[in-house]
Amino acid sequence: MSVISMSDTGSNNELALDSDDSLPWLESDEYDPDEGAVDTSRIVTFAGVLLLLLVAGIGGVWWYSNSLQGEQIVADGSTIKAPEGPYKERPADPGGKEFAGTGNVAPGVGEGVSAETQLADVKTSTPIAAPTSAPRPTITTHPEGGSAPADGGVAVQVGAYGSRAKAESGWVTLRGQTTLLNGVRYRIVQGQADIGTVYRLQALPGDLETARTLCNGLKADGIACNIKQ
Repeated sequence: MSVISMSDTGSNNELALDSDDSLPWLESDEYDPDEGAVDTSRIVTFAGVLLLLLVAGIGGVWWYSNSLQGEQIVADGSTIKAPEGPYKERPADPGGKEFAGTGNVAPGVGEGVSAETQLADVKTSTPIAAPTSAPRPTITTHPEGGSAPADGGVAVQVGAYGSRAKAESGWVTLRGQTTLLNGVRYRIVQGQADIGTVYRLQALPGDLETARTLCNGLKADGIACNIKQ
């Protein structure tokens, strides 16, 4: 056990300490220079691994792209051998199969031809009355030069109106749009349509060839028309 003694030498009282005694609160803490330092070797190793992975990825992409380019098909300029025999053959029935009750009805209806109605055989005691003939359309011809017939013949239809007065006015309007109708006779034909009574405005060029020439010229001027025979 250390003994602390007081010496009387000197004016001041001093604390006598044994040489082996130490004061822990006066001792400095031991400092470890490696404590809390960054491990440089680990950082270098980690960076090296990342670099190797990056190089491996780039190399893999480069190798894959080169392998695809090597597999491209290059044309050698050779021709394909044609098969033996004809490549087109006429069918056994060029028109196809025809079914009962069908035929070229629509084109005829467009030309004004009435198709024959086919009805099933029905036994009835009441006689069927004969159909009444449709009323003959009223035709009004207006001479304006030339010698076209007043009734019948080839005509070029240029419009259809709801009244005779509108048809007359329509002819004047059309003559203002083109000079091809100057000196051409015209007629107004009254008829029936789905919308009711109509008045068809028709030019009378005289013959079929002249009618075709007139209609083509009217179409070139932007006027719709069709030939009526």
